[in-house]
Amino acid sequence: MNALPNAPSCERNREPILAVLQRHFADRHDVLEIGSGTGQHAVHFAAAMPWLRWQCSDRAEHLPGIASWLEHASLPNTPPAVELDVSTGPWPRSNASDGRFDAIFSANTLHIMGWPQVEAFFAGLEGVLADNATLVVYGPFNYNGDYTSDSNRDFDGWLKARDPQSAIRDFEAVDALAERIGLRLIEDVAMPANNRCLVWRRGAASA
Repeated sequence: MNALPNAPSCERNREPILAVLQRHFADRHDVLEIGSGTGQHAVHFAAAMPWLRWQCSDRAEHLPGIASWLEHASLPNTPPAVELDVSTGPWPRSNASDGRFDAIFSANTLHIMGWPQVEAFFAGLEGVLADNATLVVYGPFNYNGDYTSDSNRDFDGWLKARDPQSAIRDFEAVDALAERIGLRLIEDVAMPANNRCLVWRRGAASA
């Protein structure tokens, strides 16, 4: 088995995220995780919520590490990870009769992608979301065009120095993309380290 990749941030944030997911995924069945990274979140959440089928996905270079975690955990509700680049697809299908997912989760991805990829993320979701699907996105966001903390300002500077296409995204711009595909914000949860958990539901009234 390959060595298990480790992202310390996954260990730090997994319990606060899990608390949100346990409320909003309690009646869900098929989850697509976009940008599974190391796979640490997937095995922790799938173990804590055994009623879910947790489908990992990421770009090809991350799949071996995810496979290592899935093999190590040996959970019955985590099928093999699938390759997904949101810019190019193809997007995976669920086991549901219509092939769509009733839940999507993504953590620490939108600020790594360029804005065209963020747009592609939501455009691709439109074809794989069930009519009543829930979307949960974790990460840092700006509000009203401003940073929520000095640490986020510093982090944004680091992101842009590393890759000019990366940046902490404006909540309002992301929410507008969600609205275009029929998602309505139902909760915005403050998380540790100046992060947020944004929860949208298809077919829900606006928050």
